[in-house]
Amino acid sequence: MAAEAAIYDVGEADFESRVLARSHEVPVVVDFWADWCGPCKQLTPVLERAAAARAGKVELAKVDTDANQRLAAAFRIQGIPAVKAFRDGAVAAEFTGAVPPAEVERFFDSLVPSEADELASAGDEDSLRRALAADPRHESARSALARMLIARGDTEEALEVLGETTGDFIADGLAARARRAGDEDLREAYEAWDRGDHRAALELLERALADAEKRDDVRRMMVSIFTELGAQDELASEFRRRLAAALN
Repeated sequence: MAAEAAIYDVGEADFESRVLARSHEVPVVVDFWADWCGPCKQLTPVLERAAAARAGKVELAKVDTDANQRLAAAFRIQGIPAVKAFRDGAVAAEFTGAVPPAEVERFFDSLVPSEADELASAGDEDSLRRALAADPRHESARSALARMLIARGDTEEALEVLGETTGDFIADGLAARARRAGDEDLREAYEAWDRGDHRAALELLERALADAEKRDDVRRMMVSIFTELGAQDELASEFRRRLAAALN
């Protein structure tokens, strides 16, 4: 049986429970509107259709700003219609005005995991393969599957799965690793990488930069680890500087 769309009116008394608390379980889109607002009457049915198409995955709450002026003030509503999406108790995305239906659809899509996202999150090989069948460009699925294939020595298939890696630094580094899977000089770096000892992996890869023949692939692997760690990570920042110095 298909899930029933959750579309409801909320006010100051139940906003905390029905929007903020509920958004820890499922994204809640809030439509701030008023009866006198013509564009609101155009947008609300579009929002309702988008929510109904994603029943069980997102909810739509409607706030009459005239009847809930303190709530509108709390969220700094300057003009209506105003739409705010809540996730984990905070605003995750928003827009103002009666935007076209296609834009509303994209807005909702950004909040709801796709079929490929859900399959990739399972993490097992079959699910990852199904995720890539649904979306061949799904970055996390192809990288996760490539890791499994590299770990068991299926490097040719790993390279096929990774395909074109331009712009995806994690996949680019994994492709470099797959190409050099049999390099004994890099075995300890791979082992450290796999067990999550990123400092050891980066130090060992840094040493390998001395070999001009493999330098570019080693650089790609290091950048892949930086990307895994995140732009704000101190270890990534430290070794990013060290890599730049080594290549200059």
